Amino acid sequence: MKVELPGSKSITNRALLLAAAADGHSTLHAPLVSDDTVAFRDALTALGARITTDGQDGAWGVGGIGRGPAGGGHIRCADAGTAARFLPPFAAAGTGRYTFDGSAQLRARPLRPLADALRGLGAKVTLAPGGGLPLTVDATGTDGGELSLDGSLSSQYLSGLLLAAPLLRTPLTLRVTGLVSRPYIDLTLALMRHFGADVTGATEDTDGTFTVRPGRYRATALHIEPDASTASYFFAAAAVTGRTVTVPGLGRGSLQGDLRFVDVLRRTGARVDIAEHATTVTGTGPLRGGFTVDMGEISDTFMTLAAIAPLADAPVTVRGIGHARLKESDRIEAVAGNLRALGITAETGPDRITVHPGRVRAAPIACHRDHRIAMAFSVLGLRAPGLTLDDPGCVTKTFPGFHTALRRCFAEHPAYPHEFTAPAAPRAADPGHPEEHGARTTTQRKA
Repeated sequence: MKVELPGSKSITNRALLLAAAADGHSTLHAPLVSDDTVAFRDALTALGARITTDGQDGAWGVGGIGRGPAGGGHIRCADAGTAARFLPPFAAAGTGRYTFDGSAQLRARPLRPLADALRGLGAKVTLAPGGGLPLTVDATGTDGGELSLDGSLSSQYLSGLLLAAPLLRTPLTLRVTGLVSRPYIDLTLALMRHFGADVTGATEDTDGTFTVRPGRYRATALHIEPDASTASYFFAAAAVTGRTVTVPGLGRGSLQGDLRFVDVLRRTGARVDIAEHATTVTGTGPLRGGFTVDMGEISDTFMTLAAIAPLADAPVTVRGIGHARLKESDRIEAVAGNLRALGITAETGPDRITVHPGRVRAAPIACHRDHRIAMAFSVLGLRAPGLTLDDPGCVTKTFPGFHTALRRCFAEHPAYPHEFTAPAAPRAADPGHPEEHGARTTTQRKA
């Protein structure tokens, strides 16, 4: 079956910022519309960009500022980590006083490495006592120079600095150590070049030097490919149900590193075909385990593998994912805790998780307000009836239609006749995230 998926969040938010910083009018075709991208879009509007959302085929039009923002303001980031990490460097390249804030969940995520880097470039930055939001930038424009950066906590600090670098007054050279999630940096660099930046980047797998020269981004058009992280759930669902899933728009030329998740599925026995403009995964029988895999560069998909690992014929170990403890939740412990609640043995270390095969019992899944926890365990629910999600609405962060899409694709499969019950009633809103909604979602056998 063909599964049409929404656009990449990573590409949408980077392209929004680049278009906002460019001279002229850009058009973003097939952008993702979700809590995170809407929050990012609204934040850029508050910073002075002119964005229209009624374009043909859902395209967004962006009238660029052509420089850093001016005038100051209070910028709400909601739950969007990319907004909190990409927009302060952009603001620092402009003028005015800017205060960035977000939900309680986003306030708990660290920002000190980014603040220290901006201070190293001469910017005046203040943080909350805990080292996170609210963050205030008193901007008078920023010079470049040479800067060392520890990239072991998150690649987003580096991406934020790179995206703003062409707007600085002098060249910026960043020397990075311990870089995690390198494919996201390659994505950032590719999009910067698409918008006209003069950037050179290291070719090493993990560490290296990046130099960006001053210049102006130019307005352009961009078609945003489907989200590869989201595709991981549908590819994994194919593997565990014995079905075939094809995602058009994700092929050999994809900019997204998370498409490499299908290489991990190959190790479980799934058949994978990556064509020029589409990727297809077919489940071939019981999942094979008995392997260790480093998913540090594609850590947003490790939960997808860990959630289905109980169905394998031997333990599966994922390593290199220590930085995933600093995401929307401590994702290693969140996954392990849910697996244990399901009766599955899961062992963890600072940067790893080992999942043993076992019989999955019915139990509620604690989503921790983390969209990827909810989506990953929904895939396991195709083979383990009775799983419930305590917060199915959290998927609106990146894919509001996830539950409907998964139900449409798999609920009628004759070998696994499970039904995904849609959220029935709104839950109490989080004061820090008032737009959230949703209730419990259940997987159950049909009568």
